[in-house]
Amino acid sequence: MGRRFIAIVMVSYWILVHPDSAPGQSGNRPAAPNSPHATAIDPTDFAAIRRAGNAIRPLHSKMGKPGPGDWLAHHKESGQSFDEYLRDHKKRVRDQFQTMYVQPLGSFEGTQGKLLEQTADFMSRFYGVPVKTLDTFTLDKLPASARRVHPEWKDKQILSTYILDDVLKPRRPKDAVAVLGLTASDLWPGDGWNFVFGQASLTDRVGVWSIYRFGDLDESADAYKLCLRRTLATAVHETGHMLGIKHCTAYECGMNGSNSLTESDSRPLEFCPECQEKVWWTCGVEPKARCRRLLEFAKKHGLDDEAEYWQKALERLQ
Repeated sequence: MGRRFIAIVMVSYWILVHPDSAPGQSGNRPAAPNSPHATAIDPTDFAAIRRAGNAIRPLHSKMGKPGPGDWLAHHKESGQSFDEYLRDHKKRVRDQFQTMYVQPLGSFEGTQGKLLEQTADFMSRFYGVPVKTLDTFTLDKLPASARRVHPEWKDKQILSTYILDDVLKPRRPKDAVAVLGLTASDLWPGDGWNFVFGQASLTDRVGVWSIYRFGDLDESADAYKLCLRRTLATAVHETGHMLGIKHCTAYECGMNGSNSLTESDSRPLEFCPECQEKVWWTCGVEPKARCRRLLEFAKKHGLDDEAEYWQKALERLQ
């Protein structure tokens, strides 16, 4: 199968992983005790990364037995440790690419525009790379073959695979860590599928996700907050796949697979220690600085559970 991708769906995901090769190497050493950066955690030093991961490990819950309808009840996955990630990725993403891009697909006005801005801001804090928003791609450019009306529900939908291959990939800047298409339209990935929340290529650094099924942004402040959290969770999950991070099976984690919104809503927004270690290393982001930036975002936008976690994590990383 030529194209390898991850799709977040209500009923099922499908996953094909492309290993890059051997584990990364680093000649960097921890800062000397008298260095002005002695308190920082070197994101290229494997031992320092593992110490930081161990420091926050008590804050995370191991994955329990899946319920009858849960993802792991229907999909046997082995997960991926930090060491396994290193074996499959010889080069850090940050050493090859510098910027993450958000591609609006269709208009985002009013409250939707605010959601778009906050998502771009969060992605920059989460992955520690600059995020730029590209000019809007108007959906009237899509051919009839990339559109449909759902045969039963009558929802208007756009073809996610066309977006990946024919919209995002040809427009991907050379320095792109990833290009993330965001749309308010419903998505479907082709014959045999009802819809997907999002879909991302593991080899082409492009992905798309939809806010169509995340609730009414304008209904209330709580409805907006729920839609924001769902959008952020989908964005960081899809981007994690684009960075080569597989579904997590060891902890309750933002990289867990999910069969439904209910299951997805029950998972943390943040990644587990093993998956955070992958982000710290491949994106070259210092754990404490990242934690401070995420804590600031959570407090500003009323994500109380996340703010409580990042406050505790920051204390443990000191």
